[in-house]
Amino acid sequence: MTRRLRVKDDRLAAVLAGDAFLLFDGAMGTQLQARGLAAGELPELLCLSDPDKISSIHAAYVEAGADVVTTNTFGANAAKLGDAATVEQVFSAAIACAKASGAPYVAADLGPTGQLLAPLGTCSFDEAYGLFAEQVRAADAAGADLFIIETMADLAEAKAAVLAAKENSDLPIFCTMTFAEDGRTFLGTTPEVASITLSALGVDALGINCSLGPAALVPLVKRMAPFASCPVMVQANAGLPRVEDGRTVYDITPEAYVASVAEMLDSGVTIVGGCCGTSPDYTAAERRLLDGWNEGSVLKSFVTRAMKRARGKLAAAEAPITVASAQEYVALEMGQVGVIGERINPTGKKRLKEALRTGELDYVMGEAIRQASSGAQILDVNAGLPEIDERAMMLRLCSELSGVTTLPLQIDSADPAVIEAAVRSYPGKALINSCNGKQEVLDAVLPLAARYGCAIVGLTLDEQGIPKDASGRLAIARRIVEAAEKLGIPRCDIAIDCLTMACSTDQTAPRAILDGISLVKRELPGVRTVLGVSNISFGLPFRPLVNATFLAAAFAAGLDLAIMNPNDQRMMDVVNSWRVLSGEDVSAQTYVAEYANRSDATAIASPKSSRGCGRFAS
Repeated sequence: MTRRLRVKDDRLAAVLAGDAFLLFDGAMGTQLQARGLAAGELPELLCLSDPDKISSIHAAYVEAGADVVTTNTFGANAAKLGDAATVEQVFSAAIACAKASGAPYVAADLGPTGQLLAPLGTCSFDEAYGLFAEQVRAADAAGADLFIIETMADLAEAKAAVLAAKENSDLPIFCTMTFAEDGRTFLGTTPEVASITLSALGVDALGINCSLGPAALVPLVKRMAPFASCPVMVQANAGLPRVEDGRTVYDITPEAYVASVAEMLDSGVTIVGGCCGTSPDYTAAERRLLDGWNEGSVLKSFVTRAMKRARGKLAAAEAPITVASAQEYVALEMGQVGVIGERINPTGKKRLKEALRTGELDYVMGEAIRQASSGAQILDVNAGLPEIDERAMMLRLCSELSGVTTLPLQIDSADPAVIEAAVRSYPGKALINSCNGKQEVLDAVLPLAARYGCAIVGLTLDEQGIPKDASGRLAIARRIVEAAEKLGIPRCDIAIDCLTMACSTDQTAPRAILDGISLVKRELPGVRTVLGVSNISFGLPFRPLVNATFLAAAFAAGLDLAIMNPNDQRMMDVVNSWRVLSGEDVSAQTYVAEYANRSDATAIASPKSSRGCGRFAS
């Protein structure tokens, strides 16, 4: 959902549009240590006890050329401050110190809470949100110009902070994650996943801070930038710290630092600064780099070129549909097909219903693991039984599934309250199943997808039911797409379900469904199609044969995402062979690896790597 931002001036607006560079300051901690910060002392309290010291550090960065100074509030949340001071007192003093430096912009710094979120720790998502919301309100009241949510390693915690900023202020939000040498955060998030999730949440800039030296961050930036729909920023360390004569030192010089920053600029980064170990000398070197880049009116043409690449400004018909868990993402380009596992949905599944009623979730987790190993790329999750607390069970399922699989989830419920509870705390970009053409449903579900950065499934039914013909289905699809786009949901995040009806009761249904898929793909370019396949064979003998034949026909009509049982070998054979026929499986490499030694006698064996095509897992 498009936010109405309170932007200080035209220059900052240009930065947010990708038409100008922005230079942040460098480290606060190492500057304070050089000025005698004692071990164990809370640096944030110096804003109250020694404001001149803090202001002098800010002023040094401004003198070196920084556009933005970051408040000394990294750990200024209620849990860390305790009884030493209130959040309001610290932020008021910290922003006053920053403004005294004369900086064009003051960024209110929000660091991690210092607690692990559940299920790894005891801090709940709502508790983390509350800590961040208190900081946001204090910073806004004290006169900050923007928020910098930084050094995040837990995507769920980052999401809590972003939502707190969005829901309690209208200032711009910048958010950066921190990665280890393996290219993941300590909870396994990759640059691609972070970029997909934070972009979908609607941050105004995203990127990387702390982590490593700038040279080591260049490849991570190149992985992050193609999935970003906003400016990309980087604030690297001055290398990895080491202790020398009792002092913590960093070994990357300002000159070496900016050489790597130049590579980042060439990859589409437009906001830079420094983190641990950097000083005003590094800021001055970055200022010279940016000013040199501006010479000869190079900036506008460069940024236009870079942002086209980095912000993913693709034509609607070209953009991939993306979903993500905290560790893994799926990005389906147009022409690629994906598999959504249907087995965690109680409809028609007696054993699953019993497991949900009794809370025996080992069975459910086993279903998730089997689907993942058989080729599912996304897992449908439905807890809709009238005799259980659907909201509580959905939250429990989402939490426990994250412990056994890294696949992204499709949150499946007819209750908007259940959907919101699940997607609000989901650490990634979920797919919501589903919305439809009924006005009350459009009004209830689409805002959730927009607010929480989700992709959406739209069912072609409305107050009059399911249309008999393809044109009726298209009319409802168009209504859903238009309503979604008004809320800022891009077409690539919309998948239309033309709804499978049993051919045993109406043999005209398959043709209407297939024609509906073709019409949607032709008349609504960029929109994806999704279909629950197995209903087609209801009431017929030997259902797997009918299902597989219909799936092949649906792919030919333009189906992008099949909701199906990936444990059904016949169905996965259709998926794998279609990927060869469509050209998705380049040179049939995946197909040959799986089927070269297979014969009819071994046809029941499950393929082990069928998830590879059309899936860019990290």
